[in-house]
Amino acid sequence: MRSRNGNRSISLSICSIIFFSSLALNAGEYLISYRYVVKDAILYNESLSVAKAMKRCDGIPQAAIELETNSSSDLKKIITENSDEFIDYIHKLGMHVKHSDITMNAQYKSTTILTLKTTCFKVDFNDNFARIIPLK
Repeated sequence: MRSRNGNRSISLSICSIIFFSSLALNAGEYLISYRYVVKDAILYNESLSVAKAMKRCDGIPQAAIELETNSSSDLKKIITENSDEFIDYIHKLGMHVKHSDITMNAQYKSTTILTLKTTCFKVDFNDNFARIIPLK
């Protein structure tokens, strides 16, 4: 609304600052799950699932990780390119571990399955990095 002294630009600039700051603070929410299987000390299977959340995720933000993006906005590609750093990070979050071992006829067989159950992450893409924050 225009004031009596003609200073319409001040109110317009305040509205634009509020609008653009709300866009910057609004990060995308993704559901991420990860699983890998080790059989007899050899990596047997590894799977990463990334999906955009269909509805808003609720939870308390935990410690964030920042991964280099190389100007990409594909989260699965970013995580794959920085897989070592991301795997170390999700180990700290807590993974479900299932281990079994059998010794039969003097042969030892073992299977270990590590799983990050589907977890909601808030992801903020910037020019050179993506900030990933889990919600618990």
